[in-house]
Amino acid sequence: MSKLYKSILFFGLVIFTTLISCSKNYQELNENPNGVAIAAPERLLNPSLYAMVSANILRNYSINNDLMQVTVPLSDNVEIHRYILRPSISDFVWNDWYLEKTNFLDMYTIAAQNSTSKTTAARPYMAIANIMDVWVSSLITDTFGDVPYSQANKGKTESIFTPAFDKQEDIYKDMFRKLEEANTLLTGLATAQLFTETQRSLDALYGTATTSDVELQRWRKFGNSLYLRLLLRASAKADLMIDGKTAAQKMAEIVANPTAYPIFLNNSESAILRLTGATYPLRSPFVGYRDNDFTGIGGLGEFFINTLSENADPRLPIWAGKVDNAYVGMQSGYSDGNVPPRGSQLLATLRLEPLLGNIMNYAELQFVLAEAALKGYIPGLPKTYYNLGVQAAIEHWSLTMPANYLTSPNIVWEGAATQPQQMELIMTQKYFATFFTDFEQWYDYRRTGYPTLTIGPGVSNDRILPTRLYYPTAVQSLNRANYLEAVSRMGADDLKTKVWWAKP
Repeated sequence: MSKLYKSILFFGLVIFTTLISCSKNYQELNENPNGVAIAAPERLLNPSLYAMVSANILRNYSINNDLMQVTVPLSDNVEIHRYILRPSISDFVWNDWYLEKTNFLDMYTIAAQNSTSKTTAARPYMAIANIMDVWVSSLITDTFGDVPYSQANKGKTESIFTPAFDKQEDIYKDMFRKLEEANTLLTGLATAQLFTETQRSLDALYGTATTSDVELQRWRKFGNSLYLRLLLRASAKADLMIDGKTAAQKMAEIVANPTAYPIFLNNSESAILRLTGATYPLRSPFVGYRDNDFTGIGGLGEFFINTLSENADPRLPIWAGKVDNAYVGMQSGYSDGNVPPRGSQLLATLRLEPLLGNIMNYAELQFVLAEAALKGYIPGLPKTYYNLGVQAAIEHWSLTMPANYLTSPNIVWEGAATQPQQMELIMTQKYFATFFTDFEQWYDYRRTGYPTLTIGPGVSNDRILPTRLYYPTAVQSLNRANYLEAVSRMGADDLKTKVWWAKP
């Protein structure tokens, strides 16, 4: 028994010692020797950019297109075209956008921490992160109004799990600050601060440019073009000041100083994440859809089809199919139980179209400038910008603008027309230039009331096209105190409350 006891004691001590040793080195043993503690900023760009674009394409397809009469469902159960949007619809866009906003904020923080490193292009990644952050932040606030911003995305770093909702006006001011910073950071970069070939390969948006300085100049142009988009959106708020200037005055400063604020000059500089169809790395978000799944969501709306047909628009044959050898639109907002006959549908070839990855294109910028010139914000003739926009929007799709197209009925710029008539021209063409571009058509309509859409007989919401989305149900319950404060400030959490830039 004594011998057995000694053996048991010996093995017990061995096990005890082993456990103590494992406890001491537990952390070291569970570290991946092939991993990195902090991701390089360039590694965050493409995954987040691709996730954003993919989410935006899908939400454009399922929400924007029905709201803006691009498509009309062939089922009574799909009610967005009747202005019935439930809070659950908001969950997807809110979650997708805030998730990627976290990555863009991390990208900026990591790049800033590496600002003294000789091996990291810190300034460019700080600038790119700012541009991406502004892009996603603008989508969030323009969709909902007042939203978490200054305290958002700080659960991990500062344990803020119920962030306050910032006023949209304050969000816009900070977005403009970030775009100013991005422009400054990308100005006059030294050779040592330009991207390496490895870094350039990780930039799916502009990394195929001829050189790294051209690549970064295109990012700078994108940032300033986005700046103009958002300045125009806020331009009706005369009390908004950016460095002592109104939004209109800031637009004039940017346009008058192309060296200090370069912007898109042609289609090749547009911000388009060109998808790679059914193959990696940038697969279309529709790759899992069959052709019938993609086209069968419904028909194309009367406004969409009729306008393109009446204008003999060369984009019509590559966007829409025929019914009995004719292009036929469907009534949007039809009453319950009165589903119209199937009309023309989206062509199945669009399912894998690389251009669906559009973020902001040169044609849209020209229509921004046309409206700004029409309203006297910037010098120049609105006709000039408008004509450039019409041509660029067609050529964007690798098509040739027909001869005399700019003098054809419904297209020609009439200098003697009223401002509302000229706004109708600009915004109608801008509507088609932003085809499949997140919620841009909806934002523009909410801001301007153009293009003029025929409201169907079966719509709800007091026949008012929704002016925002409901806050997500999870936000309403989990961040209730801040939610209620924001709702009290805005007026109501409904589909008729106008966001700050849309209010008189």
